[in-house]
Amino acid sequence: GNLLEQILSPEQYAANVATKAGSADRVEFAIKLPGKDPGVKTSVVWLPIDAKFPQEDYARLQDAQELGNLPLALECQKQLEQRIKLEAKAIRDKYLDPPNTTDFGILFLPTECLFAEILRRPAVCEQLMREFKIVVAGPTTLVALLNSLHMGFRTLAIEKRSSEVWTTLSIVKTEFSKFGDLLDKTQKKLQEAGNVLDDAAKKSRTIEQKLRHVQDLPVGQEVPVISVL
Repeated sequence: GNLLEQILSPEQYAANVATKAGSADRVEFAIKLPGKDPGVKTSVVWLPIDAKFPQEDYARLQDAQELGNLPLALECQKQLEQRIKLEAKAIRDKYLDPPNTTDFGILFLPTECLFAEILRRPAVCEQLMREFKIVVAGPTTLVALLNSLHMGFRTLAIEKRSSEVWTTLSIVKTEFSKFGDLLDKTQKKLQEAGNVLDDAAKKSRTIEQKLRHVQDLPVGQEVPVISVL
């Protein structure tokens, strides 16, 4: 659960999911994969993930190995293998239901030591995949798988939104063209306003000159008509 929460968004997986039609059995977690019709909201294919920790079997194996009891260790190995096979079969029977689910499920072993113990037996892993369609994963392996799925989800999201992106770009292009026309009009208005201000400044200087001329006239002399236009 922690690994799923760290890598995927809440919409990309669910907990306690009844993945098999007509069954009340619920897998611990399942990843939501897009179905054949991604445009339909209910079109989901579940990838079941069930955590198993055969602690007692593994503990007996560790004890036998520490004691150096080879016959007992071999017997414990067989018991552990048998337990893993039973768990894989249970996952297949309870949770796999193509096309509602993927045709394979994931048996998650929560510790790297336990995963390594099973991984040392390639024949067992191959048998689980061949007979039960079950992939065994440890923490590191599951993280790699989830990261791959996450990248796939991002790519799918970009593909689904590509038409919206092009539409938005088209709208922006049109609006930007209108904005450019508006800027041109604004610039012309500013230029016109600048020309009017220049004319007003020139008239102001003319008025100032005329006023200074009025101040210089002798007392009693007729004041000439001042034209500022």
